[in-house]
Amino acid sequence: MISIDNLEKELKQGKLNSIYLLYGEELFLLESNLNKIKKLFGETIKGINYVLIDETNIKELISDIETPAFGYEKKLIIARNTGIFKAEGKRKNKEIGDFKEKLNDYINDNIKLIDESVILVFVEEEADSRLKLFKTLEKQGTVCKFDFLKPIQIEKRVKAICNAYGVNIEDNTLKYFIEICGTNMQDVINEIRKLIEYAGNGETIKKEDIDCLTIKKLEAIIFDLTDNLGQKKTAKAIEVLKNLIYNKEPIQRILIMLYKHFKKLYFLKLATRYNKDIISSLNLKPNQTFLVNKYKLQAGYFTEKELRKILQELRELDVNYKNGLIDLEIGLESILCGYC
Repeated sequence: MISIDNLEKELKQGKLNSIYLLYGEELFLLESNLNKIKKLFGETIKGINYVLIDETNIKELISDIETPAFGYEKKLIIARNTGIFKAEGKRKNKEIGDFKEKLNDYINDNIKLIDESVILVFVEEEADSRLKLFKTLEKQGTVCKFDFLKPIQIEKRVKAICNAYGVNIEDNTLKYFIEICGTNMQDVINEIRKLIEYAGNGETIKKEDIDCLTIKKLEAIIFDLTDNLGQKKTAKAIEVLKNLIYNKEPIQRILIMLYKHFKKLYFLKLATRYNKDIISSLNLKPNQTFLVNKYKLQAGYFTEKELRKILQELRELDVNYKNGLIDLEIGLESILCGYC
């Protein structure tokens, strides 16, 4: 297994391996590196030296490997979302299982042929590392998992982008930017480009620029709403709610996000009282651990009893809404006003 940074370093140096497995949630970086592989490969003519494979024609893969790229030294084969790397359930598909076994043996037995004539890239949403085929690709090729980056990794990338355009951003402002925009690199890149263009060469991105220009993730807005609620700023909390609705955020989603958020605050209270690990108690992913301090701060605004009451009211609102007894917007406003 190779890290994203090392894969990017290899591709920057012009090193192109014969077999890749790229998989994971961070699709922006995955697609970015796939495009780098395509660019390094050079000219492609579909059907001649460029072949696309998916789950509908995956069984043609071996035949495509063996068919010469007429007039070209090598062939680029991209096999996307084939399903052959998914975990096998109790009901195993014998036909697919047999093909995976056949492909695994073929790669091991013909690695020299593949090295000489093919660049084979598997692109998957998920891949089970226990599979024999996965282990074979680790041995014979390059496997890279694209997890969402941790904030410190994103900060480094954003800083490098800003520097490349001659724009400065202070460390505290950069941390705030990531809190607002989240850790999805596609969103981060889109938002930082706007800020760089607005600031201009030689200038500095400021916190007020971020507040004015960037699109806040729903999670960040829920934090704002909860901050206002905890500080007894009822009118401001309701204003945040109404702005979400005005901007066409589905109100059912707002209800779900509020419930999940207050549930985390309640679990944090319990974890603190019983001396449990907060990160595992809140079920935070590695790229979300930077939120722990924000959750701690907000949990301090409420007692356990208040959090239990809010959660109960949100559950009851959901039931009453589904039974046609109350409008969701009115119900949410009522809960916010009732707390304050």
